Amino acid sequence: MWIVAIGWSYVVILMAATETSIIAGIMTLLFYCMIPLSILFYLTGGKRRQARRALRAETLARQAAQTAAEVPEVEEESVVKNAQDTDSTEAKRVT
Repeated sequence: MWIVAIGWSYVVILMAATETSIIAGIMTLLFYCMIPLSILFYLTGGKRRQARRALRAETLARQAAQTAAEVPEVEEESVVKNAQDTDSTEAKRVT
């Protein structure tokens, strides 16, 4: 498809070069080349956009899973020790 777009652009550039004024050449280039090719590229790029969107979603899901796996698990011994320290501190406050 790229070869068709390049060939069409070449033809339109030559057409624009033979116009009688600069404004007519710019309008020819715009209306015969830029706008139709941009519409064509947009219409034919739907599958690429959909694949890119799916890849981005998959990457985000993989990163979220990796982040969840990397969260350090709190050891039970440290939790028990912290609870005992808290209890003894509270007992000291009461007395």
